[in-house]
Amino acid sequence: MAKPKTQFVCQNCGTVHSRWAGKCEGCGEWNTIVEEDPMGGIGSGPGKVPKKGRAVTLTALSGETEEAPRIHTGISELDRATGGGFVRGSAVLIGGDPGIGKSTLLMQAAAALSRGGHRIIYVSGEEAVAQVRLRAQRLGAADTEVLLAAETNVEDILATVSEGKRPDLVIIDSIQTLWSDTADSAPGTVTQVRTGVQAMIRFAKQTGAAMVLVGHVTKDGQIAGPRVVEHMVDAVLYFEGDRGHHYRILRTVKNRFGPTDEIGVFEMSDKGLREVTNPSELFLGERNAKSPGAAVFAGMEGTRPVLVEVQALVAATSLGTPRRAVVGWDSSRLAMILAVLEAHCGVRLGQHDVYLNVAGGYRISEPAADMAIASALVSSLAGIALPADHVFFGEISLSGAVRPVSQTAQRLKEAEKLGFSGAMLPATSAELPKGSSARWTMIEDLPDLVSRIAGSVKKLGKQEEDD
Repeated sequence: MAKPKTQFVCQNCGTVHSRWAGKCEGCGEWNTIVEEDPMGGIGSGPGKVPKKGRAVTLTALSGETEEAPRIHTGISELDRATGGGFVRGSAVLIGGDPGIGKSTLLMQAAAALSRGGHRIIYVSGEEAVAQVRLRAQRLGAADTEVLLAAETNVEDILATVSEGKRPDLVIIDSIQTLWSDTADSAPGTVTQVRTGVQAMIRFAKQTGAAMVLVGHVTKDGQIAGPRVVEHMVDAVLYFEGDRGHHYRILRTVKNRFGPTDEIGVFEMSDKGLREVTNPSELFLGERNAKSPGAAVFAGMEGTRPVLVEVQALVAATSLGTPRRAVVGWDSSRLAMILAVLEAHCGVRLGQHDVYLNVAGGYRISEPAADMAIASALVSSLAGIALPADHVFFGEISLSGAVRPVSQTAQRLKEAEKLGFSGAMLPATSAELPKGSSARWTMIEDLPDLVSRIAGSVKKLGKQEEDD
């Protein structure tokens, strides 16, 4: 019998190569290709006849459907991100940077579910039982009935969780430490990760237990291992945060049983993670109303409105090429806003350094922040503060027009609830809230925005002279 040919698999993206190479053609990473057995000890060998399949029942699309049964954790921010709680029989993958708080969040969730009468099993492959107990004591979860185990072998884990009463939730921390006897490669490789995750998902589907898998992330912020793992699970959550700030965001990027644009906001403390029910107050922080270059952006994260301060600093440069430093926003979009300001408004920023920062370490991803960014830039260049009681939102096109954005009413209601009495928004905005006492300034294009800011500057200067 001929010996099967070996294959070379990239440990970062899972691309299969016919021979070893220093650089992966799929993802461009260096020294990530490892030789693996293509059979991996799984499946039938050469010459074995596959068994005949059985016909399955076909059903129509119409008919009654029941809502997926969920396990509510009692942590509202976690339930919001998952779409209402963990679905029984589902597999959830949670990724995040090392030390960001993934194990802390799951331990608090396990303790809350255990207090509610659920059977929870926590399997740690990176820490000993004593280390997990120390974390539980620090979080005040040592008095719960959470069952612990320190194991990395897939077969041993499945045999353990299958004993006794069916668990309601199984936590595996983490998938990169799993290894199976059916695969010959080392733990953490593509074959071992895929084999371990597939076995855990199969157990969840067969028994109806919810499965939570913790995954490491690469330097690019993506979950390490083959991308097929994210396709196999039912939901993918990213736990994000900056070590220089105390807040953490649980962001949903995939969810078969709920929305994919929700976030949960937490605040890290020495007692664990605390829920933040009003993220706008956290991201606004201590504002200086008289500081130029600061604008409040009314954004949306799923169904939740979030107000965050955008800070810009425009200073004359002594370098041949001006600097463009951006924190919390897309640098390419900043270059576009600068080009539109110069082309359509005559605002010359070619001889100035531009620094842009989103307060609180928050990261903005939606284009509705264009108007807030442009207002902050013009305010910093003019040296006069914007109205402190106004919020800004609207998308700017290359022609200088201000395009409307979605969920305008929710943005304005959140701003009014936090004490903002005015807003600059696109002129073609729909769904404006009724009965509001706030002052709305409709902006048609970017030159109109710049002229209004200049007009408010002149008006403010005249009031100061009269005083």
